[in-house]
Amino acid sequence: MIDFTGENVMLVGALLLFVAVVAGKVAYRFGTPALLLFLGVGMLFGLDFISYRSVDMTQFIGMVALCIILFTGGMDTKFSEVRPIIAPGAVLATVGVALTALILATFIWAVCPLLGIDLPFVLALLLASTMASTDSASVFSILRSKKTGLRQNLRPLLELESGSNDPVAYMMTVLLIGIATPGAGGMGLGSGLLFFLVQMLVGALSGYLIGRLGVWTINRIALDNHSLYSVLLLAFIFFSFAFTDLLRGNGYLAVYISGLVVGNHKLVQKRTLTIFFDGFTWLVQIVMFLTLGLFVNSDELLHRDVLLLSAAVGTFLIFVARPAAVFLALAPFRRFTARARLYVSWVGLRGAVPILFATYPLMAGVDHADLLFNVAFLCTILSLLIQGTTVSGMANLLGLSFPEREAAFRVDMHDDMTSGLTEVEVNESMIVAGNTLQSIALPENTLVMMICRDGSYFVPQGKTELRVGDKLLVISDRGDELAATYKGMGIDEVMELQ
Repeated sequence: MIDFTGENVMLVGALLLFVAVVAGKVAYRFGTPALLLFLGVGMLFGLDFISYRSVDMTQFIGMVALCIILFTGGMDTKFSEVRPIIAPGAVLATVGVALTALILATFIWAVCPLLGIDLPFVLALLLASTMASTDSASVFSILRSKKTGLRQNLRPLLELESGSNDPVAYMMTVLLIGIATPGAGGMGLGSGLLFFLVQMLVGALSGYLIGRLGVWTINRIALDNHSLYSVLLLAFIFFSFAFTDLLRGNGYLAVYISGLVVGNHKLVQKRTLTIFFDGFTWLVQIVMFLTLGLFVNSDELLHRDVLLLSAAVGTFLIFVARPAAVFLALAPFRRFTARARLYVSWVGLRGAVPILFATYPLMAGVDHADLLFNVAFLCTILSLLIQGTTVSGMANLLGLSFPEREAAFRVDMHDDMTSGLTEVEVNESMIVAGNTLQSIALPENTLVMMICRDGSYFVPQGKTELRVGDKLLVISDRGDELAATYKGMGIDEVMELQ
């Protein structure tokens, strides 16, 4: 066994990252969630090669990684897409989590005696609470890597829910740990409810204000070295979490809201920041899943009681608790069809967050803490295996998916430029009056800069003949007039690149 200390850290870390990246490529090819293989790589190395069992370090790595993941998820979420589904998303992230925990806890409490396990209801509810939220890392990575569009605004709904429901599960976990350990200074039910309200209000307000402060600072600091903007924004992420936590607010909620604020405002070097945090998010996800894989004790997972309880709990969570909670939470919202509600129920993926939250009972010395952790770990694997591998397949089966066209052009414009860049695909109606570029009536101050045809790019002239399927990169100072022109040409799909 290699000790996870000293000079071996860099060698082992480099080897783990290399193997994890290769595993991620294999996962993408075969339609398996990459995060599941990252977890498997950690478990494999933990069997024979690496000795690692630090709860403190695991929690710290998970906390840092979750901050980056939530912030990037918020930053990549367009508020214009989220606005129509804020209400159902908020209900799923709060009421949905509570209902999932309550339904699942009732089942755990009822089934444990049948397996010869004496588990009080408060501990059953604690276990259910650690697994009650969908995991943002899993949802964000799988939905975006599949490049599958979802009808009925389901994609922003799922991303909003997964990005904002971790704080509720976290607060329920902390509250129940306090109730389960009253002799260790734990809180009662009344103080716990007050704690919940304070955490939500302070977290939301702090996240919004720090996000606005981050936007104001980045746009005015005028750094000569543009690489430092990423460092500055990274500092705001950690400040948002730590300062909010200092004020007794929920740091995870603050980080997610800060990301929403930053991502939906005009920002200096925004494309550079987006590219940096996309890669950095993948790095922290890999590190977090590898760490959790290393942390688990594989021998404990194979105990009969653990395997049976995990199989029962995981199956009930996927097929009963999550669907029941979703259908109840979305009952007031008539806009979603039964198929949409069923899909939302199915994409309730569990990932690193339940495993991370399950380390809190270990830290607090709660009774049966090892059992709670092992069950949460195995249920996560079950969720990723069953649900994670069928995200696209279920959408196709329910008739909710459509092919999401990827932009043919990637352009980075100076922040002071006000012109708009759009990408459109040539259709039959566009060239009905003539198939040359000069035959198309475009508004003034509008120019077709480049054409993409069958993967080849070239700069057009007025006499250039257009073909159906060509992608046009168009720049214009007349955004409204151009939009009306597109509509008159029968172009429904317009990609805004800037």
